[in-house]
Amino acid sequence: MSEKRTEIEGTGEFRLIQKLTSNFINRQSSTLKGIGDDAAVISISDTHAMVISTDSFLEGVHFNLMYTPFKHLGYKCVVAAISDVIAMNVVPQQIVISVAVSNRFPIEVLEELYEGIHTACDVYTLDLVGGDTNPSVSGMQISITTVGTAKKEQIVYRDTAKENDLIVVTGDLGAPYMGLQILEREKEVFKANPGIQPDLEGNDYLLERQLKPEARKDILRFLEELKVKPTAMIDLSDGLASDLFQICEASGLGCSVYDEKIPIDAKTSMAAIDFNIDPVTAALNGGDDYELLFTIALSDYDKIKGNPHMTVIGHMADAASGKLFIDKNGSVVPLKAQAW
Repeated sequence: MSEKRTEIEGTGEFRLIQKLTSNFINRQSSTLKGIGDDAAVISISDTHAMVISTDSFLEGVHFNLMYTPFKHLGYKCVVAAISDVIAMNVVPQQIVISVAVSNRFPIEVLEELYEGIHTACDVYTLDLVGGDTNPSVSGMQISITTVGTAKKEQIVYRDTAKENDLIVVTGDLGAPYMGLQILEREKEVFKANPGIQPDLEGNDYLLERQLKPEARKDILRFLEELKVKPTAMIDLSDGLASDLFQICEASGLGCSVYDEKIPIDAKTSMAAIDFNIDPVTAALNGGDDYELLFTIALSDYDKIKGNPHMTVIGHMADAASGKLFIDKNGSVVPLKAQAW
């Protein structure tokens, strides 16, 4: 092992992955897409491919059991995992789950966790086809592999956006982040005084978006009905800015995003103001939205115009233009990504 020590902190998730995997090459002709997208793509016939993704969720990093019910946790982990396959324009079909738990958890807790997993399988028409259960020296860890199959020409990647394509997001952004802020605030209040009941009234929408998000499988159906195939796509798990950077860098392009176009629910804005946070900052960098971010050809604009599920927030540009953010006053500043 090298004596050189480089701290992980400050490296960033995507640069770390690139550093660790840059010397790996694909040796199998069936590997159509390896590392570098939301999921891997493996050829299974002349016309079809299998899309595979895996996600891990660690107690204390991705979830806090002080305010996360186990049923909600099971459901959310499935949603987060299948969102990666959906972001390839593919309907997820099967999942495999591995769980590691310490002996501080009784069987009843695992039953509740799997009840949430079962509910997600019902909602998203998934088959749980295998997995593993192991002891852990501390805490809980959950890993989920998602599988889907599709025609090869149906699959959408991150690296195929084109200059002048429109940038589109689904739903509204920032609500899960503000839900997390509320839960963290009440956690600290409880730790200081366990006799005080949490003040969660009026925040149902924000809390549900954090504790029980939904994957946008429905968007794939809408796009098919509208006869629109995205030119590039990614799911919004790390924040709008960070995930848009992934499309830009993979496609070798720049972008312009307009502050006034970013969809933010009124409840999100009100909560952000209460926390002295700019609502747009919550949308750009909050993460955990599990909405879809995609690009479409300019010629497809009329097909999605006015659709309540989709909002055009900007456009792709040449790489030399950079990644730009245009605020409500028309000022142009560099777009910054502050996710993990």
